[in-house]
Amino acid sequence: MTQRAATAAAAAVLATTALLGLAPQTAAAPGGPVPQPQVATAENKAAAAQAATAADTLATLSRFFAREGKVSLTAAQPRIEGEAIPVNHLSPEFVAGRAGASVARLEFLASKAVSSDGQQAALWTARTEAGWEVVNIATGDDEFRYAQLGAEKLPGGTVFREPQIDAWYVAGGSRVLPLDEDAVRAVGAGGTSLAAYRARVVTAYGDKLPGSPYAQGGMAGGYAEGSAATGTPVAVMASAAGALALGGAGALLLRRRRAVA
Repeated sequence: MTQRAATAAAAAVLATTALLGLAPQTAAAPGGPVPQPQVATAENKAAAAQAATAADTLATLSRFFAREGKVSLTAAQPRIEGEAIPVNHLSPEFVAGRAGASVARLEFLASKAVSSDGQQAALWTARTEAGWEVVNIATGDDEFRYAQLGAEKLPGGTVFREPQIDAWYVAGGSRVLPLDEDAVRAVGAGGTSLAAYRARVVTAYGDKLPGSPYAQGGMAGGYAEGSAATGTPVAVMASAAGALALGGAGALLLRRRRAVA
């Protein structure tokens, strides 16, 4: 099984849509056509780009790319390629069965960083209490690669990640199609209907929503309920057991790498 690993068995899941200041989402009846999730504004993308290209960020990237002696600190010369892109995750409202909820919601913006020796990383940017910040540095190019693959496989569809199993999908036209091996294992090579996908995630995560005994017990996962209302970033982790963790997060710099198990 190929996954991006964070620290131990956890992955940092970042800013909520309220923290990102996103446009309202459209509504659709369960089982109907997939509505578009909230989208980042041009202002948000510009702010994310500014955070990604800041001198402090580039200095941190140099250290990141120079880890384990892959390239020297002075030779790394990181650069940012292209504009920040939105990254969507499975929506807790969708799992809860809320009327009109999109299958995915925007979690953060990602900027592609490249070092002089070709290493790539994704800078996750979000608006925190201190302003727009890079809150995670992730190895590889998953965010960008799957965005492109999803656009090719289903033009106009919504590309999103189910972080609990590190699966990537594209949804549209009442269908959910897999974009990687983890998603194929979850929904089959031909994909599934939106209604069937909802049934699957409800079974997997429905007991891990805010207010559930699972979340109240302090287990890894649940949702960071209240973070959107208070505007306070909350760090939450997605456990290997599949805890549904899609809340806000504060500023952190974690590296995640591909691991084969």
